[in-house]
Amino acid sequence: MPLTKIEKVLSKGLDELKEKGIIKGKETVITGIKQAQESKGPRYFIEGYGNKEFLMMNSNSYLGMGLRKEVIEAEEKAAKEFGAGPGAVRFISGTYESHVELEKRLAKFHNREAGMIFSSAYAAIMGTLPPLISKDTIVISDQLNHNCIINAARLSRPKDKRIYSHNNTNELESNLKECIGVCRRVIIVTDGIFSMRGDYAPLPEIADLAEKYDPEFEEGILTIVDDSHGVGAIGETGRGTTEFTHENRIDILVATMGKALGVNGGYLVSTAKVVDYLRETSPFYIYTNPITVSEARATLKALEILDSDKGKGMLKHLREMTAYFRKGLIDLGYEVVKGEHPIVPLMIRDTKKTVKLVKYLKDNGILSTGIYYPVVPRGDEEIRFQICAEHTKSDIDYALKVLKDYKETRL
Repeated sequence: MPLTKIEKVLSKGLDELKEKGIIKGKETVITGIKQAQESKGPRYFIEGYGNKEFLMMNSNSYLGMGLRKEVIEAEEKAAKEFGAGPGAVRFISGTYESHVELEKRLAKFHNREAGMIFSSAYAAIMGTLPPLISKDTIVISDQLNHNCIINAARLSRPKDKRIYSHNNTNELESNLKECIGVCRRVIIVTDGIFSMRGDYAPLPEIADLAEKYDPEFEEGILTIVDDSHGVGAIGETGRGTTEFTHENRIDILVATMGKALGVNGGYLVSTAKVVDYLRETSPFYIYTNPITVSEARATLKALEILDSDKGKGMLKHLREMTAYFRKGLIDLGYEVVKGEHPIVPLMIRDTKKTVKLVKYLKDNGILSTGIYYPVVPRGDEEIRFQICAEHTKSDIDYALKVLKDYKETRL
């Protein structure tokens, strides 16, 4: 059947994205990696640039686990023993011992009763919210929550969806009050670390409000936090935003194995009863293949490293490099968002200027990410730098030198 008619419609849609300036365009294709040498961290080769080396400063791999020899060896060994894929969804024939072991390890890592793994953190949120949202549930969500939370709430068709201004707990409380007598269940959902700015949710205040108003609802208040950018990147031992804010009352914690842990997949931890229920009702768990056995083994090794003196040293170095880069930007007169997370937003506040600086950085061998409207509001355009434990002081100094030269010669 010819696609001529639908392709005309799709072409029009692409043209509209171009006109709005929000089309993503061709993706950067990585063709090779040069391992860390002496005072330099890893360098990347990308399609179309031959042997030009690039310093990557836009990766979610906060600890560089994916390039660690021990993690790679664990994945290779498991692939040789169990093959490249799981073979089926878990309830048919796809659950392996390593999947079960990893779920227990994740639960223990977060001091929870039980855990369950998904194919990705996006799938974890999409597979968690719908089964927990009834027709008599109201969802209250932070304004800057990730797209996965927005879509999961939309898919769930709750009784109502309410948005409170970013990290505004007064608005959150007002919403809770307005829900009294209107619904039986409330779900408060938020990112732990917000991916565009690297700031964090006020979890103690959120938990206080949930505890305060829980008696007002027949089925109570559930708190759900997606801490995909937090786990392995913040907190004294890398346990994420709950550790950083010293808050252990969050009901369900969702995170990823594909960022700081360096592998692939998502997970959640909670009580055993919540996990049992979601295993029976979550479509993204029931009908989707799990991560491979080799990925599970690699994640177990990454967790072992993180939860050791070596891991603490990596986290310490990550904090030091993050603070060093942020201070360097401030000393150069750039505007940055205050924080301690390795996401360091350099505020440009203009789309054209952001595009120009991203290109200048790339021309000088630095990969960064420009964030423009409508991902962020007009006037909040930024370059999102992400520091990694593999970055060295020499790497950071080079990036600061390039940014210094730009400020002196191009602005």
